[in-house]
Amino acid sequence: MDLPALADFTLVARHGGFGRAARASGRPKATLSRRVAELEAGLDIRLIERGGRALKLTEEGRALFERTGALLTELDETVAAIASGGQTPRGRLRISAPLLFAQTAMGKLAATFALKYPQVRLDVTTDDRTVDMVEEGYDLVIRVNPAPDESLVGRIFLRDQMVVVAHPALAPPADAAAVPAIVRSTDQISAWDVTTPSGRSRIVIDPILRMSSLIMVRDAVRAGIGAACLPLSLAGRDIAAGRLVHWADVDVPPVALWTLYPSRRLLSARVSAFLDHLKEAFPTGTPAELAAYVEP
Repeated sequence: MDLPALADFTLVARHGGFGRAARASGRPKATLSRRVAELEAGLDIRLIERGGRALKLTEEGRALFERTGALLTELDETVAAIASGGQTPRGRLRISAPLLFAQTAMGKLAATFALKYPQVRLDVTTDDRTVDMVEEGYDLVIRVNPAPDESLVGRIFLRDQMVVVAHPALAPPADAAAVPAIVRSTDQISAWDVTTPSGRSRIVIDPILRMSSLIMVRDAVRAGIGAACLPLSLAGRDIAAGRLVHWADVDVPPVALWTLYPSRRLLSARVSAFLDHLKEAFPTGTPAELAAYVEP
C-alpha cells in the first residue's frame, strides 16, 4: 500500500476537491491528482468520479475514506506526540454541540479550555442534526440521546429532566381545561403526559406561542403568558427563586447528554483533554450542576 498516495487521497476527500486540498496543504493540484490516480491504478478501482464540478466519491472511495481517514489522523498525531516528547494537547479541535447546550454552557467551557490548553485551536459549531463525524471532519460531538452508532463510542456526561413550569400568577389547570402554553416550533402536540405527587395525569394545552429556542420559551414563561415544558437545568434556578412554579414532571425518556468520538484505540491528546475538562466541569452530571455552571 502506498501510504503517501493514500494520505493524498484522504486530504482531497476531506477538503472536498483537489483545488481546496491544494490550497489547504500548499501542494500543487496536479501532484495531488496524479497521486490519487496512481492509488486508483494500484488498487485497480476508481475512488473519485471525474467530470463533475464538485468532488464525488465512488462507493469504494467513500468506504476507503471512512476507514482510513481516522487512522491516518491518529498516525499523524502519534508521530507528532513522539516527536514532541509527550502528549501535550495541540492542534485543531472541531466540536459540534446541540443548540441549547451551546447557548448556555459552551462559551464558558470553550474559553476555560482555551486558557488551559493554549496550543489547541477550538472550532465549535452548533447543530441539532446528526452530523457525520468522519465526512464533516469533527473530532468530537455532543448529542442528546443519540441513536446507537457502531462507528462511534462515547459516554454520558450530563443528565437532565423535563418539567412543566409556569409563572406563579398562572393557575394550574382545572379538570380537562386547556392551559395556554409556549412550545417549540417543531412540537406538534396537544397535551403533556405528566407525573405529579398524586399520580400520572395529562395536561391539555393551547399553544399560543411557538419558539425555535428553549431560551426564548423560558423567557416567555417568565413573562407569565403561559406554561411550558423545559429542562430542569434551565428552569431550576427560577423555581428555587420563586419566579416559576414546578407543576409536574414530564413523562418522557430520561435526557442524557453524550460525548461521541470515532471508535479507535488511541484518542488524540486534545480530545482526551476536552473529555477530562467536561468531567471537571460536571463531576456528578446532575441538572442542578449544569444550572449552577450556567448561572453561578
